[in-house]
Amino acid sequence: MKVTVVGAGAVGATCADNIARKELCTELVLLDIKEGLAEGKAQDMMQTATLLGFDTKITGSTNDYSKTAGSDVVVITSGIPRKPGMTREELIGTNAGIVKGVCENILQHSPNAIIIVISNPMDTMTYLALQSTGLPKNRIIGMGGILDSSRFKYQLSQHLQCSPADLNAVVIGGHGDTTMIPLIRMATWNSAPVSQFLSEAEQQQIVQDTMVGGATLTKLIGTSAWYAPGAAGAALVESIVRDEKKLFTCCVSLEGEYGQKDICLGVPVIIGKNGWEKIVDFELNAAEQELFNKSAEAVRSMNDVLKTL
Repeated sequence: MKVTVVGAGAVGATCADNIARKELCTELVLLDIKEGLAEGKAQDMMQTATLLGFDTKITGSTNDYSKTAGSDVVVITSGIPRKPGMTREELIGTNAGIVKGVCENILQHSPNAIIIVISNPMDTMTYLALQSTGLPKNRIIGMGGILDSSRFKYQLSQHLQCSPADLNAVVIGGHGDTTMIPLIRMATWNSAPVSQFLSEAEQQQIVQDTMVGGATLTKLIGTSAWYAPGAAGAALVESIVRDEKKLFTCCVSLEGEYGQKDICLGVPVIIGKNGWEKIVDFELNAAEQELFNKSAEAVRSMNDVLKTL
């Protein structure tokens, strides 16, 4: 099993580190456009192998896609990060060219790869990857919903003073501060609805804090977060390479599901060896469906920017 991570910045390196530690593949390639960056980080990680007890071989490459040949899964994290005050929409112009170029280069050497998109704005970059490559829809997956759901569970755990591992909570819709939809109605604490333990005001506060989770971290640390995004990317890789059939929220192509089509948006899907294998219908109520439709409208307006590039 071979995995490539494109982009050796904070998110890409963290994702690669998690993949190596879990031994999700025998060979891991870290690629970046900046001279020596991927090689240096790969060597640094390899020097932890004896300390952490993993046998994954990690190779770094400066823009040499031939080293990625035969990859089963490719994670794309490359692009400029979001800075304080910058919206994901503002990233489109620069990152669209980067993501499209990466996809073309990857498929020259790994035509059967499953592609995971982390680059922002993620919903639009996932749509771009699908449209520009012409790959079967199950092989293009945007990671965002996994990260947003993890942040949702964190906020719930802080209010409930419980272990996040005991919570089941998901976020659907777009991967943006105004487009994500934390499904508080369906959130449970070991099968008990969280509404049994939280007031309506507390529930709404959790939803709002989840929606600005990324922006909050950007303000605190001066750039986009990387530990949780990297771990979320690795979790997605794990479900693919180990055929775990996990139910994750991922950004995938919709063709009528949840009332939307010609768009990539976050919905619950089963993840296995073939990529995303099935969309699960959560049977949204009228209010949730309205929010989902509004999220789709916002993402679609971002996708329209691609036509002007």
